[in-house]
Amino acid sequence: MGIKMKQKFSTKWIGSKQPRKQRKYRANAPLHIKRKFMSANLKKDLRKKYDRKSFVLRKGDKVRIMKGEFKKRNGKIEIVNLKKLKVSIEGIQRTKKDGAKVNVWFAPSNLQIQELDLEDKKRRIAIERKIKGKENKPILDKTKIKEVKKSIS
Repeated sequence: MGIKMKQKFSTKWIGSKQPRKQRKYRANAPLHIKRKFMSANLKKDLRKKYDRKSFVLRKGDKVRIMKGEFKKRNGKIEIVNLKKLKVSIEGIQRTKKDGAKVNVWFAPSNLQIQELDLEDKKRRIAIERKIKGKENKPILDKTKIKEVKKSIS
């Protein structure tokens, strides 16, 4: 009989080098936090357009598989499973020995977003909010920051 670990999720957890604690954190996380784990990096031209490196995956996004057996294949996201933290892509299936076809599940880290699905109104608003926020803030480089500090003191 060993000591039983707590199953409750803790928001106080900062991080650990221990893989078991990292797995526990991901496994016991509530769905609103697990959703953030479901992000994939953007294609280079989309990075410049949206001024972000990655985005949370949603049904309808067009992605490219970057690793594994199906590397370099493109497809549209069909199912997003937050409990498994995996994604299924349209048209990418495996044939079982009995002839049945089953979906192949991919980790978001192995995918790259080629095109965002902007049909969802909430997502469009979030993207616009991010872009507007960048436009309103003046961009200061290190030399300008030093000048501002000197003028204040």
